[in-house]
Amino acid sequence: MQLPHGAEGVVNALQREIAACTRCAPQLAAGPRPIVQFSATSRILIIGQAPGSRVHASGVPFDDPSGDRLRDWTGLTPDEFYDPARVALMPMGFCYPGKGKSGDLPPRPECAPLWHQRVLDQLPADRLTLLVGTYAQARYLPKEARDSMTAAVQNFRDFGSAVFPLPHPSWRVVGWMRKHPWFEAELLPALRAAIRSRLA
Repeated sequence: MQLPHGAEGVVNALQREIAACTRCAPQLAAGPRPIVQFSATSRILIIGQAPGSRVHASGVPFDDPSGDRLRDWTGLTPDEFYDPARVALMPMGFCYPGKGKSGDLPPRPECAPLWHQRVLDQLPADRLTLLVGTYAQARYLPKEARDSMTAAVQNFRDFGSAVFPLPHPSWRVVGWMRKHPWFEAELLPALRAAIRSRLA
């Protein structure tokens, strides 16, 4: 795809600015390490939660079992998933927020207002957006669609062909999937078809 004049330079400058961000450093026990992937041609956008400790250590988005499950859901190969020319990976919090009492802490609230729109402005208008987990859905779905994660995901057709709400792909989702067989039977085929259309 031919990039608009100057687009690549703008993207590169924004990526460098994000990489140097220390806005939340005092609140991050492990220190800042923003992890994000995008380009001016990314027609698939995955908005997740925040890096975990393993991803913080490796610097590779979704470099964990949750990522394996998400790639299985989408039908994306690792080469496709990690190709910023095709796929943008933009979590709600770019840095690992640290460990809480019952899992990782929530994404830092400063991050999305600071960076998301600037990243979105660089992406193609005809992109497909995957809203992975309740934090992404709370920010990007209409208020009336956010009564529950299950309802939002089950009603995926209400959001058109360009947005798919998904549960967080952690180990906890296995039991949820057993209770909701429509997820694999109905949503995943539609999701994979939408993804293939953006990669064509």
